[in-house]
Amino acid sequence: MSEFGFGNNKTGLQFEDHLTSLRGDIREMLLELRRFVKSLGNMVIEEVRPHRIVYAKTLNFRAFLDVQPKDDGLAIVVKCGRGKPENVFLISNGKELEAVKSQISQAFQDIK
Repeated sequence: MSEFGFGNNKTGLQFEDHLTSLRGDIREMLLELRRFVKSLGNMVIEEVRPHRIVYAKTLNFRAFLDVQPKDDGLAIVVKCGRGKPENVFLISNGKELEAVKSQISQAFQDIK
């Protein structure tokens, strides 16, 4: 069962599985991003997949964020809702992460 009680993790993967192959600074960015996303509200659902982590809102799994850890950074896709274009970022430092947080927060608020 996921830590939010919304169902089983079908892959058997844990968030920590994505941390093992990352260098220290990228690992810290991923952990900071996770803390930030979870702080948006108790409706945040985290689903760990083999190559990415998906964050969604509500029981019908309205995804607003995809994060793919890479050797040189984090590939982030912010989804602002149906019919709206996705925003794609490749971040490699904390300053870039800070710049993306406001868009993530807005996407979380906009997802219905």
